[in-house]
Amino acid sequence: MPPASSQVIYLNIQDSFRKREDTVLMTGPKILVVDDEPNIRDLLTTSLRFAGFAVRAVGNGAAAISAVLAEEPDLIVLDVMLPDMNGFSVTKRLRSSGYTAPILFLTAKDDTQDKIMGLTVGGDDYVTKPFSLDEIVARIKAILRRTMQEDDEILIRAGEISMDQDTHEVRVGDHVLDLSPTEFKLLRYMMLNPNRVLSKAQILDHVWEYDFNGDAGIVESYISYLRRKIDPVASEPLIQTKRGFGYMLKIAKAS
Repeated sequence: MPPASSQVIYLNIQDSFRKREDTVLMTGPKILVVDDEPNIRDLLTTSLRFAGFAVRAVGNGAAAISAVLAEEPDLIVLDVMLPDMNGFSVTKRLRSSGYTAPILFLTAKDDTQDKIMGLTVGGDDYVTKPFSLDEIVARIKAILRRTMQEDDEILIRAGEISMDQDTHEVRVGDHVLDLSPTEFKLLRYMMLNPNRVLSKAQILDHVWEYDFNGDAGIVESYISYLRRKIDPVASEPLIQTKRGFGYMLKIAKAS
């Protein structure tokens, strides 16, 4: 059964949405909802269709992987706790197969380590139950605005780092870096703002688009991940910490 707050919404909107959803043109982005609770699937499917998305819903990880291979949705709303495999395992399999579209995790757990785990394996955002339907829709729209927008430049350069936004290949000199989707987004933001101190709040807002309830430790973790991959192949440490202010990608200015 859905949480009490969601159950009330569900009962109030189910009939009216069913009467009206046939009039909504499903020409928007394709969303895959993955949740093992039928009422939650029905609630999310109906609400997202009414918001203009084309929605398909499945109840387990294996079905989710099959649906992605068949249809390549633009975004996945993925419950972490599934009967056959958890959402993190599903994400790892999808990312290893080359699927790059965003994934929004849905879970009853509100733990920072779970959030870090979800983003580390390739997730893009995280919502805990009980959830607000308005929040789900807003998060999806924010993620899609960020990921579906066209970039003016395909190749970004910052000093000895180059980034191809089409292939997602990142190089430091001749060395290719193996970055997770979140590491890629963080480095991209820093490369677009070289020699500028970026606060943790700014990084959270631009990379994750929300503040983890004030927990900025996620930024420190990902800065550390990037340093471990960049420093061994760079001519000098490129990501600097400005204590009390934030972080900066230091690039030698052209003379």
